[in-house]
Amino acid sequence: MTVEPRVAVVVRTKDRPKFLDRALRSITSQTLREWECIVVNDGGDAAEVDRMVARVPEAHRERVRVLHRETSHGRWASANAGVRLTSAPLLVLHDDDDSWHPEFLARAVDYLERPSNAERGGVVSRIQIVWERIDGDDYVELGREVFQQQLTAPTLGDAMLFNRFVPIGFVYRRALHDELGFYDERLPVVGDWNFALKVLARGPLEFLDPEIPYAYWHQRPGTDGSAGNSVIASDEAHRATDALLRDEALRAYVQQHGPGLPLYLTKFLDQRLVEMEDRLRGEIERYSLPERALRVLRAKFRK
Repeated sequence: MTVEPRVAVVVRTKDRPKFLDRALRSITSQTLREWECIVVNDGGDAAEVDRMVARVPEAHRERVRVLHRETSHGRWASANAGVRLTSAPLLVLHDDDDSWHPEFLARAVDYLERPSNAERGGVVSRIQIVWERIDGDDYVELGREVFQQQLTAPTLGDAMLFNRFVPIGFVYRRALHDELGFYDERLPVVGDWNFALKVLARGPLEFLDPEIPYAYWHQRPGTDGSAGNSVIASDEAHRATDALLRDEALRAYVQQHGPGLPLYLTKFLDQRLVEMEDRLRGEIERYSLPERALRVLRAKFRK
């Protein structure tokens, strides 16, 4: 008897079979069983992808389907293609190099299926960064830390500065695509941030658990090429696309409301920065003599 999926998992991949293998083990290890999974092979080696999918335990294999694309269409076109091939009412993007706590889907789906949370567009898990390095054909964990631990909730105000959660930690309602549109396929990166801003503008989100991270964001500093993490390996593209999106948003605001408020805020912020620089310069000049600086430091340490 086929069970209707409660959540759809979309995995985008290209020529990273070992990471894909780990991602599929992360998905099939979930305590919640009512899921479907689409693996979108974005122009990579089809045989390698099929080989990794063939390793999925037989009990889960029929729930994993693969879309092979002969040429690369980009990460957000791949995300949209995967979303369109699924049917579950809830969605999550599982990057091929990330992983989950076994309880992640169960807790996220339970949260979103409660009547009291019917107006929530999705839910965000605390995210743990897993630092790792490539060692031959394997990866070695170097350490862990909670991402944005100081935040009490994923808010629109915080997200306007930079992305406060990544796809591996965000389960959301399929209906959001009907309401807000799909991921912007023209963006090489930060399509998740662009979509998250729309979701947060629509209404507030909560953390799944204020303390426990159920989503693991794997990063490999100093690693580029196919094994690199996009945030680190594509830093220049992130900065350029970030500037493009901000300029588009500013242009749309000015066209509708005029330049008054942006002009005022630009000058206001510039004046505050000049004042801060002047104060810092004064402090540096004040303590420029080595003996005086030494006395001040000694007094501070005695307190």
